[in-house]
Amino acid sequence: MDTSAHGAVTAGGFVLSFSAVRLRTLIALVVASVVLLGVTLWGVIVPADVHLEVLLVAVPALTAVVDNTRTTVGMTVLACLGVVAVDVDDGLPRSPILAIDVLGLLVVCVLVLVFRRVRDVDHRTLCAVRCVSETAQKALLPPLPCRMAGLEIATAYRSAAAHAHIGGDVYAAERVGDTVRMLIGDVRGNGLAAVDDAAAVIGAFREAAHRDVRLEHVALSLDAGVRRRVDQVSSTDINASERFITALVLEIPDDLHVVRVISCGHPDSMRSHGEEVDFLEVPQPAPPLGLGGDRTAYQVDTFRFEPDDTLLLHTDGLLETRDGAGVFYPALDRFALLAEDEPHHLIERLMSDLTVHAGGEVQDDVAMVAVRRRPATAVAGAGEDGRGTCPVNERVRLERAGVASETDRYGTG
Repeated sequence: MDTSAHGAVTAGGFVLSFSAVRLRTLIALVVASVVLLGVTLWGVIVPADVHLEVLLVAVPALTAVVDNTRTTVGMTVLACLGVVAVDVDDGLPRSPILAIDVLGLLVVCVLVLVFRRVRDVDHRTLCAVRCVSETAQKALLPPLPCRMAGLEIATAYRSAAAHAHIGGDVYAAERVGDTVRMLIGDVRGNGLAAVDDAAAVIGAFREAAHRDVRLEHVALSLDAGVRRRVDQVSSTDINASERFITALVLEIPDDLHVVRVISCGHPDSMRSHGEEVDFLEVPQPAPPLGLGGDRTAYQVDTFRFEPDDTLLLHTDGLLETRDGAGVFYPALDRFALLAEDEPHHLIERLMSDLTVHAGGEVQDDVAMVAVRRRPATAVAGAGEDGRGTCPVNERVRLERAGVASETDRYGTG
């Protein structure tokens, strides 16, 4: 899906799509050939007063799905020969009916070629726009590294806006000294309309994570940044005062098996520890960012986070997605079943399962970040950032390469 994609199409999905195009072309040619042979033979067999050759206009029309001008022209020529054979058999070699039948085939052929040209121009434009969109989306919400110090990280994102890979949900991670600081948030609203606020809060987090020593100061800085953004747009947006962002701000130190959390009105994250799975419930969440919480509102809650434990950070789209009967997605139960998987498998399977639960169409932005603390033996010898090729990130890279290939194929003019 989104997983991005929107969600997102995997590299294997691109290969499948390419194979589907070839299969569709083959089916169209087979059907066109069957129509050509069937109508021609049947037209010769039936009485002369029954004119079936008019049905041969379907032959060039069926080649519209084939990206090959010569195929359309070739099938049209064969259809014209079929018309001539049937009309001659009916005793109409000098009748205007023959000329009209051939002219009809040529008109359909020309229309197919014209419409295919228009489609190809639109396709080139779409591919160019997609490439620009991919670059902008990657700059705003880049994929997190697969490993940061002793942590394994995997992400998944699905935007409520069609053909978009970002929306109103955000996540970010920064390595600060011997600590990893993370953010996951949900802008009020969804889809592309919330991207502006999403960009603002990510930028504020990247700056505050390195500048502020204490986690509560990071949260205060984020709140101040969001309020500044609201003040800036209040002159052009009459609903600016209603803009806010729910968020979790976390830090995971290297030398302590804990995770420190500040909740700004955001859904609690999930944690697996051995066979136990639970929510990390924050007893007194602060107000969402942008609603002006004071210093005392941002309280740090500390939870155990042992080696081989997994955290699942998520936005409310995971919890509020319903099926056709209105039943909410059982996120904690599904997480418990999949928590032993590697983080990237866990994320992919959860997103796939969520999509099935929603009947194939998730109506809200959904972001998930799975974080697993690796055992000390696994961390030893690894680089500080451990930025190896992650299966999820490699899939995204291949998907984007597939989009680029489509652009190269059709050009950008």
